[in-house]
Amino acid sequence: MYRKAAVKLALFTLLALSTNATPAQTSASDALTASATPPVATKVEAPATVTTETPSAEDWMTISLAKSGLPLSAIGGVSLSKAELPDCTRELLRLEWRLGDPIDLYVIRPRSVNKPPVVLYLFDYTRDSDLFRGDSWCKQVKQSGIAAVGFASALAGQRFHAPRPMKQWFVSELQEALATSTHDLQMILNYLDTRGDLDMKRVGVFGQGSGGSIAILAAAADSRIAALDVVDPWGDWPDWLKSSKQIPENERAAYLKPEFLQKVANLDPAKYLPQLKDRAVRIEQVMDYPVTPPDARDKIAGAAPNPTDVSRYADIIALEKVWRSSGFAGWLGDQLHSTSSH
Repeated sequence: MYRKAAVKLALFTLLALSTNATPAQTSASDALTASATPPVATKVEAPATVTTETPSAEDWMTISLAKSGLPLSAIGGVSLSKAELPDCTRELLRLEWRLGDPIDLYVIRPRSVNKPPVVLYLFDYTRDSDLFRGDSWCKQVKQSGIAAVGFASALAGQRFHAPRPMKQWFVSELQEALATSTHDLQMILNYLDTRGDLDMKRVGVFGQGSGGSIAILAAAADSRIAALDVVDPWGDWPDWLKSSKQIPENERAAYLKPEFLQKVANLDPAKYLPQLKDRAVRIEQVMDYPVTPPDARDKIAGAAPNPTDVSRYADIIALEKVWRSSGFAGWLGDQLHSTSSH
């Protein structure tokens, strides 16, 4: 049931994107009672190859793309669709730099802005990249003047497929999921940098849940990320794995073994947050969110570059009120629009 909690918070986040929705349409209570299930493994046909080389082994111990072993030159993409809409241009591309792990990437640009700033969105592992098909994204990029780029993390949606065993999931493969997704975000920045239609000196990342953890790791590894907005990021792995209600009790003991904890010790967002003093950072925490235990929540807040970087809300209703006032991407927009593009 607690895996669904992550889905429900993500659903509320997505509902908040609809700038013209009525309160009834975007109420947090509706989102919290929405029916949702964890992702199901599906077979995805391999796209036309776009890589020129395949790494013999990817280093899951490092957040650095340069040290990862991935082929840094593999940044081309296959276009799957492109829609010229009144408010935006929406593209779907497929990129692949890891054999058998194609990534579907949405790039949504406002039509009225030449080389807009860009925000990359990475939601909880329970969400697929298909959510970026919604028309609300076009409304958002038109209103903000900022492009939106979205993809799914490792072991999520279309990236969870045969021959991976069904018993595996994001937490059981936590080292792989965190490291590869952190490398992916940096590879996507490399790809976006080649396009020429985005202002890559004004880049922000929004992350939620497990996506927030990946966003923090990527920001620590890549100075191109100027602004970071995360909602209930996971982290402080010893405490999180010990008490998070995301973990089925029959699996918890395996994740508390020294060998498991050692594998993810260098991939802990709480370790890297203090390094982001030169970035704009906002950490939003919903105090009754059951996935993040209080001890882990406090450790993450305490690791923030500055105490003022942390905003806490009693419940999802309180967070909704803030987003209604400032807009879902309002804070990130303020940071990027105030950043020089030179």
